[in-house]
Amino acid sequence: MAALTNLLDLDPAQLVAYCNELGEKPFRAKQLQRWIHQFGASDFEHMTDLAKSLREKLAGRAVVMAPAVISDHTSNDGTRKWLLDVGQGNAIETVFIPEENRGTLCISTQAGCAVNCRFCSTGKQGFNRNLTVGEIVGQLWMAEFAIRQSKGIEFGPKGERQITNVVMMGMGEPLLNFEPTVTALRLMLDDNAYGLSRRRVTLSTSGVVPMIDKLAQECPVALAVSLHASNDALRDSLIPLNKKHPLKELMAACVRYLDYAPRDFVTFEYCMLDGVNDTDEHARELVQLVKAVPCKFNLIPFNPFPESGLFRSQNPRIKAFSQILINAGIVTTIRKTRGDDIDAACGQLAGEVQDRTRVQERMQKMAEYQQKFGENFGKIVEIR
Repeated sequence: MAALTNLLDLDPAQLVAYCNELGEKPFRAKQLQRWIHQFGASDFEHMTDLAKSLREKLAGRAVVMAPAVISDHTSNDGTRKWLLDVGQGNAIETVFIPEENRGTLCISTQAGCAVNCRFCSTGKQGFNRNLTVGEIVGQLWMAEFAIRQSKGIEFGPKGERQITNVVMMGMGEPLLNFEPTVTALRLMLDDNAYGLSRRRVTLSTSGVVPMIDKLAQECPVALAVSLHASNDALRDSLIPLNKKHPLKELMAACVRYLDYAPRDFVTFEYCMLDGVNDTDEHARELVQLVKAVPCKFNLIPFNPFPESGLFRSQNPRIKAFSQILINAGIVTTIRKTRGDDIDAACGQLAGEVQDRTRVQERMQKMAEYQQKFGENFGKIVEIR
């Protein structure tokens, strides 16, 4: 028996091609898109302006299926976090952040993450697999209509949109899952689906330089870069990917991207780590690093977790750091921490990922070696 096609996996062009395979005209694809992405419909029988013959075809060959909700928690500050099942014992997390004039959804693109940034709890679990298009855009599909339903808001294009902004800042590195991520982006931007502005969709990357250039050509949206360090030596220790794509290459890629971007600046995210990257000297280094890149900085108070061995910078230190950037003419904000009480804040998303890269096991062995060999541990690692 042939597998059912998940229509959440198909971008506008692919849905036209799928309807063509069924012997249907292209306008049926637009109808389907509106029913799925604007009305939140998953039952073909509810798609009343489709011919009965088409509904019968779809019922036997297709499905509209987002990842199943395992848990749904709302923070004291209104932040809402879903844990979603993506099969084989893996889960991802999606977070909605309501504000007075907008609602932002933070989306995951991978189960786990291979980048293993030192300050991020997701990376400490290792990497399992890339998400499909349906699993990525399915988070938006699920969240938009769950929020509407909880508020008793009318479904359909005229219903008040709850999610106005999307940030790909959840679990995973979006540019290491490039094709599904871009297909999901196209759906988010399409007027017959969610109709989001390119300026209101932000992709956050740790700095996969070749894919930044590719994104500029295929689907440029607002760009955020997880910077977190003012020099290569420090960034190498915090973000291993920097050894492959050092800061000079990354800054050049950011400048190139701005020729295509919907905004005229790049956002640099900078996690404030006590005694690690938060001195006045680090701030002055940053000013020099980004002098050729139109940008703004988003300083993020670190959300500690035990495995990191890191601590949050004190508020006076964060303010002094930000003032150096502001005095240099760089727009700088300090991110308000949201959703701490449900582990939904930046760097806390962990889900329940099966660690097929065995990161936890390797970290435990490293700790055992370090305890056994003491000060000679570094020499042993270097020799190996």
